[in-house]
Amino acid sequence: MKGLMMDFPLTTHAILEYGNRVFPHKEIVTKLPNGSWHRYHFSDLYIRAKQLASALVHSLGVQPGDRVATFAWNHYQHVELYYGIPGAGAICHTLNVRLSVEQIIFIVNHAEAKIIFIDATLVPLFEKVAPYTTGVKKYVLLNAPENFNTSLTDTILYEDLLKESRPDYQWYPSDENDACGLCYTSGTTGNPKGALYSHRSTYLHALALLMPNAANLSVRDRVLLIVPQFHVMAWGFPYVCILSGSDMILPSLHLQPDAIIQILEQEKITVANGVPTIWLGVYDAMKKNPPKEKLALREYVVGGSALPPSLIEAFEKDFGIKGVHAWGMTETSPIGTASRLQNIHDNLTDHEKLAVRAKQGIELPGVEIRAVMEDGSIAPRDGETVGEFEIRGAWIIKSYYKYHDNHLSFSEDGWFKTGDVGTLDAQGYMNISDRSKDLIKSGGEWISSVALEIALMAHPEIKEACVIAIPDEKWVERPLACVVFRNENIVSKEALNAFLGEHFASYQLPDQYIGMNEIPKTSVGKLNKKELRRRWAEGEL
Repeated sequence: MKGLMMDFPLTTHAILEYGNRVFPHKEIVTKLPNGSWHRYHFSDLYIRAKQLASALVHSLGVQPGDRVATFAWNHYQHVELYYGIPGAGAICHTLNVRLSVEQIIFIVNHAEAKIIFIDATLVPLFEKVAPYTTGVKKYVLLNAPENFNTSLTDTILYEDLLKESRPDYQWYPSDENDACGLCYTSGTTGNPKGALYSHRSTYLHALALLMPNAANLSVRDRVLLIVPQFHVMAWGFPYVCILSGSDMILPSLHLQPDAIIQILEQEKITVANGVPTIWLGVYDAMKKNPPKEKLALREYVVGGSALPPSLIEAFEKDFGIKGVHAWGMTETSPIGTASRLQNIHDNLTDHEKLAVRAKQGIELPGVEIRAVMEDGSIAPRDGETVGEFEIRGAWIIKSYYKYHDNHLSFSEDGWFKTGDVGTLDAQGYMNISDRSKDLIKSGGEWISSVALEIALMAHPEIKEACVIAIPDEKWVERPLACVVFRNENIVSKEALNAFLGEHFASYQLPDQYIGMNEIPKTSVGKLNKKELRRRWAEGEL
């Protein structure tokens, strides 16, 4: 027997309808690429998103299911695209502006995007792509002056497009299982692969993320979205903020530490998100030039790579700001876990509490996680037995978009294989020790590159650390540590190994240390181990 409940589709435009009805007065603030500020309200977003949807259908001929791409920074127009494109029945396809030209070409052609919305500052980059993406029929320019020059053909200014539209447009009647968003992986191994999100998965992900055990947002918050809108839909925050009634602040291309600090101060930000490298830079800048008044920022949500316990501790000790560790992937929409203390941790020492907070955390309601050992059995939740994490749930992909080798990424019973390796403890806290491809096997023993990196970054003279495996005739592989020293205070190999020796066996210690001015990053701000391995193989390190 089925329940006698209304069929109310969980769609992205239902999110916006709710925000407009309940929180029309809440703000969306943008520091635009030219440095000026733009402010308006949820009610304005609602009207302009409807105008956009109308223009897509009536002026640009967009059909249901068409992929409409964005190549843009974080700003209010990009939020309008998040809602207006699916509101027209199409799919909002965010393009990562930090990928290589070759990867962008592949993604545009693979997705068969017909229309692309492009920020004026990014047009020179896309002009290198356009000759090889001939399926694109129209370019809509964002934040471009009237006399803007480009070699792109068939262009129109965004505001001119909206002038041709009607604010009384009726949303396309999407089924909640229809696709609404398309994001591609960063392609660190092989070509990027597409994750095709549904309205339902996006809605449920946003509901789970705003909960107290996750992002913990409410109408009292002002949220700074540092995570790019071109990376996994800014972790879903443009949807979460509308549902929670949180003011949304967007920095566009102003992502340097001093610029972020200025926004934190001026806009009284209470919550922000970003990868660890962003917060390392912000902490260093604040340490050198402390804010005159205590920031309103109560916590920052971090994902993408491991948040060093040393940074969690230093930020809280020096500035009273908490770091919240989360985990996810493009394939998981992305948030799967978050790490917050529970009352069972009340009697732990500060050091023990820090160790819990540094874990990736517990599952959000709506997903399940297990660790699978090499023999295929499920690892017990004992905090010790290591396995590869697999995940399933309401916002986890069941296959890649237009991809034929899906079986390589999924278990026989349908769980997604994350490629992350680690443990689950008795309370369900995930602790990632490494990516499976980044584990170092030396003399038959496994060494965690992530554990070494976290430990090295606790050294007062090390700003960043990245550990990779290098070939060794005797041991097969050995760890190599690339480090960025603070203030050029170079520390010897012997001193660093003595520092690490308190927590690691001698066979786990790096054979070599290489000092660098900067460690290469991926398009989403992660340490680029693939690039470091290439440099080592080609004798560039």
